[in-house]
Amino acid sequence: MMPRRPLFTTLALTLPIAALVGLSGCSGSDDDSGGGTASTSDGTSAGTSASASDGTSAGTSAGTSAGSGSESMSAGSTSSETTSTSAGTSTSTSDGTSTSTSDGTSTSDGTSTTTGDSDSDSDSDSGGDVEPLRFVVLGDGGEGNDGQYAVADVVEQVCAQRGCEFALYLGDNFYDDGVEAVDDVQFKDKFEEPYADIDFPFYVVMGNHDYGLVSFLWYKADFEIEYTNYSDKWVMLDRWYDLEIGPAHFFGLDTTRLMWDHDYDEQRAWLDAAIAGSEAPWKIAFGHHPYLSNGAHGNAGKYEGVSFPSQVAGTNVKKFMDATMCGKIDVYFCGHDHNRQWLQQSPSCAMELIVSGAAAKKTDFKYHTKNPIYWEDDQKPGFMWVELDGDTMTGIFYDLDGALNFERSFVRKK
Repeated sequence: MMPRRPLFTTLALTLPIAALVGLSGCSGSDDDSGGGTASTSDGTSAGTSASASDGTSAGTSAGTSAGSGSESMSAGSTSSETTSTSAGTSTSTSDGTSTSTSDGTSTSDGTSTTTGDSDSDSDSDSGGDVEPLRFVVLGDGGEGNDGQYAVADVVEQVCAQRGCEFALYLGDNFYDDGVEAVDDVQFKDKFEEPYADIDFPFYVVMGNHDYGLVSFLWYKADFEIEYTNYSDKWVMLDRWYDLEIGPAHFFGLDTTRLMWDHDYDEQRAWLDAAIAGSEAPWKIAFGHHPYLSNGAHGNAGKYEGVSFPSQVAGTNVKKFMDATMCGKIDVYFCGHDHNRQWLQQSPSCAMELIVSGAAAKKTDFKYHTKNPIYWEDDQKPGFMWVELDGDTMTGIFYDLDGALNFERSFVRKK
């Protein structure tokens, strides 16, 4: 077990939004010099600087230890094009996973690696002044079932070995109908207890089930935001928000509101401004609904394999991402489909696309549109571990048994 300690102090704001946590990595670093900056949807800035959709700001005494947290910002890095490409060859392993690598090979244990042209053009090391940033990504965990506990155990083990500063938590936090109050027992049963032995913050966004079975009970977001005041690891600064940690600027989206064209213009204006004002080398978005997916929900604009009605098809999600994220965001993490996928970039959207929605359960692929992939699996729950080291990102998928299923690295093109 990792030692536990308080991760943040809270600050009451004019809206029910809590202040940013201080980060404490499981890598053992006690360096508090690193700064995470965060901003929420109401404009409050927390911690070292947080920006929100309505502009309020708040400070916290927690301080950050984003390990890697020393900030090294450089303007002008915008491309998400990977220099580690895949020939598209897929192989099936004995455990049912499918792998694709740059040379079409796979190992007997199901792992697959694409290293890319890591020595090409750009210097892929950290330049000596920025430590690597490490975190995990998982979504659709809100079950409180054996699968969620098993995945949580492997997260703890991997982070103890490799180091983790935080988690990105991708929505559908409480099945099936969201929470009804800030003291709803589901916070304990489906978040605090499954992740009790994990000692770092989870940056959380809303999923469609968090808004109820009908997916548009907007008041339910207030409870998940307010809960930030009562947890030592749950952090939802607002319905959408951004924060800077080390070399990366993270943008947390509310894609369910986009689905229903609810606050669409406000969220787009916020993201446009936040991206334009960012000087962070890495720009990473995380939300619930996918841009592309081989799962049952499928691609934005044709969710569930249909193009109408627009709320079901995700027409506004596609429109938003095409206009605001493609070519401007390096990586987009999402869930919604309960499987794990690393998709090849769409020719029309330069952005790494990763689905990690198997934090508690798994669902089969549907292939409404068969999107090219680097790797995908619908057989086991699991998560992704990520390292940003200079201009190189490495992502590793693990399953609930602790097996390393797939590893890929790519160089962010400047």
